[in-house]
Amino acid sequence: MPSSRPLRADARRNREALLAAAREAFLADEDAHVEEIARRAGVSVGTLYRHFETREALIAEVYRQEVAELCAAPAGLLARHAPDDALRAFLLLLVEHAAVGRGMGEVLESIMATDSPVFDDARHEMARALDELLAAGVAAGLVREDVSGRVVLRALGGICGLRAEGWKDDAIRIATILHDGLRHGAAGATGRGAVRT
Repeated sequence: MPSSRPLRADARRNREALLAAAREAFLADEDAHVEEIARRAGVSVGTLYRHFETREALIAEVYRQEVAELCAAPAGLLARHAPDDALRAFLLLLVEHAAVGRGMGEVLESIMATDSPVFDDARHEMARALDELLAAGVAAGLVREDVSGRVVLRALGGICGLRAEGWKDDAIRIATILHDGLRHGAAGATGRGAVRT
């Protein structure tokens, strides 16, 4: 098991370099080997294995990092936009996240056979981020109050999970439809184009 102690500055830099190199390598070539990732990061293979016991552990951490960055976005979006506009921006970020996941498709499938909780954790964190945005929209009277982040995530996940050509354009359209639906019936949203029920 990797140590839970804080990493020294050089070890932290190596770990960050490995994660950045792995993300780049997996997006460019799903078959990227650990030797190639270590080379891109400018470290030895031994250093890679000191940070990540297996290739699957590295893949899981790359994905976990992607999700963490995504789910940190609501605070910044809410600071810059009205809650309903922040929600729309986050829905579009979810589509972009799905595009990254598809780019790493076969790589991510390699950790599905393990007991890693990475996907369950990711869905939980994304639903929590959506709940934060929905709550802000409800409090401002701009978003309906009867829909949870989990339901929104499931609705958008359906189209993002398709492998059909043109899925991303369709997903963006569906994200817009979802956004309009979430504003429909909101107590104070009629002035922003929503319909009061």
